[in-house]
Amino acid sequence: MYPAQKALWYIESHLAEALTLDEIAGVAGVSRFHLVRAFAAATGLPVMRYVRARRLTEAARALAGGAPDILSLALEADYGSHEAFTRAFRDHFGMTPEAVRAGTCLNQLRLQEPIMMDSTALDDLKPPRFVTGKPLLVAGLGERITHDNGGAGIPGQWHRFHQFIDGFPGRVGAVAYGVCCNGDDAGNFDYIAGVEVSDFSDLPREFSRVRIPEQKYAVFTHSDHISTIRRTVNTIWNHWLPASGMKAADAPNFERYDERFDSVTGNGGLEIWVPVK
Repeated sequence: MYPAQKALWYIESHLAEALTLDEIAGVAGVSRFHLVRAFAAATGLPVMRYVRARRLTEAARALAGGAPDILSLALEADYGSHEAFTRAFRDHFGMTPEAVRAGTCLNQLRLQEPIMMDSTALDDLKPPRFVTGKPLLVAGLGERITHDNGGAGIPGQWHRFHQFIDGFPGRVGAVAYGVCCNGDDAGNFDYIAGVEVSDFSDLPREFSRVRIPEQKYAVFTHSDHISTIRRTVNTIWNHWLPASGMKAADAPNFERYDERFDSVTGNGGLEIWVPVK
């Protein structure tokens, strides 16, 4: 079993108990940072949002079955009061607990069923090479990626950035970078479509910037079309990294696009740089 699978098993086995991200990560045998990335890569969901959605789903089922005591359901779902539970329930389903109990029907509710993970991974993931990356200053167009948008806007983000790329102030070299940084425990992170620059001083304010420190990286090659990158990322975080004996470093990870990558067709391949220690 790999980190996301272990986390899913533990969540489903302890859904009626208090759960924390640290506790789930400990059971999965990885750091909080690693689990947040691995779980999102495998499921498309933040860890604790999945926990909340599963608990609210089971509460909705109990209400539709006529459960009389909403406070007991609130406590079982790890909410401290009837009011807090009702607010979360309404935010998630668009209905109050009382309305669901009165209607006794779940057809219109957005239920979160248990995710059944398999261990399918890329069969042909090539072993990485290890590089001590030099410090980089990267600047470009930045967006906050959340699991509400799922990163669906990243291709458009790159399209917009390519309108600026040729005359980008202070650009160094011909390589482009897709940098994931400033992640939080909910699995949200900043994604910067950018290039290396010599300094930040002359950059217009609309451009985002990130300093990437000197760091050891495992560097993977993604040779297929860019649209299949998620499977490669999932394999790295949920299969290769746990088996490697290494740990993920809490540092930016990034995609590296050299001159072989065709931004029009999405072909040509790229590298995925994962910080390790």
